[in-house]
Amino acid sequence: MSTPATDPTPQAVHAAVPSPQTGYRGTKVRRQRVRAAWTFLAPMLVALALVAGWPLLRTFYFSLTDASLSDTAGAALIGFENYLVYDDGAWYGLLTDTVWWNSVWNTVYFSVVSVSLEVVFGIIVALLLNAEFKGRMLVRAAVLIPWAIPTIVSAKMWAWMLNDQFGIINHMLMALGLIDAPLAWTADADLSMWAVIMVDVWKTIPFVALLVLAALQMLPKDCYEAAEVDGIHPVKVFFRVTLPLITPALLVAVIFRLLDALRVFDVIYVLTSNSTSTMTMSIYARQQLVEFQDVGYGSAASTMLFLIIALAVVIYLYLGRRQLGVDQ
Repeated sequence: MSTPATDPTPQAVHAAVPSPQTGYRGTKVRRQRVRAAWTFLAPMLVALALVAGWPLLRTFYFSLTDASLSDTAGAALIGFENYLVYDDGAWYGLLTDTVWWNSVWNTVYFSVVSVSLEVVFGIIVALLLNAEFKGRMLVRAAVLIPWAIPTIVSAKMWAWMLNDQFGIINHMLMALGLIDAPLAWTADADLSMWAVIMVDVWKTIPFVALLVLAALQMLPKDCYEAAEVDGIHPVKVFFRVTLPLITPALLVAVIFRLLDALRVFDVIYVLTSNSTSTMTMSIYARQQLVEFQDVGYGSAASTMLFLIIALAVVIYLYLGRRQLGVDQ
């Protein structure tokens, strides 16, 4: 015989349904927290608007004028002629400048190759530093030396080392029999970009390795112990366990390095100056602003540089959130 269904008691119904007072308090507390957060963020947002927002708007304004370095006050509005204009049956402006598009390609190529190499070697270095061996702390400190050296100093140091006449790099390669004659690393159009990438990778590997090492230190040990007991190959453990767990740290490292690489200036300018084979968007904008004293045209290049970097970052963050499965 089946037992009759019992109705829930009023006490059970009251416990299961949150009271309006509780919901009100939760909403009120949340609003207070949001107001407190905005209160603390307001000074930083104001400072950011003054430091970054105003110069950005000023640069965009100059890009719509014919301003020169000698006379910025008397600039006249010319619209988007610095970007693109049709005159006498032909198109002119930044968007038709082959040197500009060459600098865009150089910047993208440099960013993709250098950041990719830095991630690969950074992971390898982090895995080595995460292992147990004598003198590990000393090695960890030594690895950070390239990152601690100022970029201008390291670029100038490498410029001397890569010199085609008395550089130690050519001397070592010739002593090993790898080359027959000195190579013009920073002057040869076929080698200069790779020389710049090599210097940038050497300097920034410690940054990526440090972030990855911090992530490795936080990984749980039990999954590795279970994998060792089951006899799973270490390479398979890395790709199935370690790499997915350190992906958030890698995304942070890549976004910081991508921002630096897309606006790179100092290391390339010190090593190769205004060479078209390595000219990036930043160097192109500087050349127009300073050497050619064309503030309007140079501001247009700077504005396009900002838009390209912003677009690249937005796309990368979107793909990163998709990879991690974060709700949009």
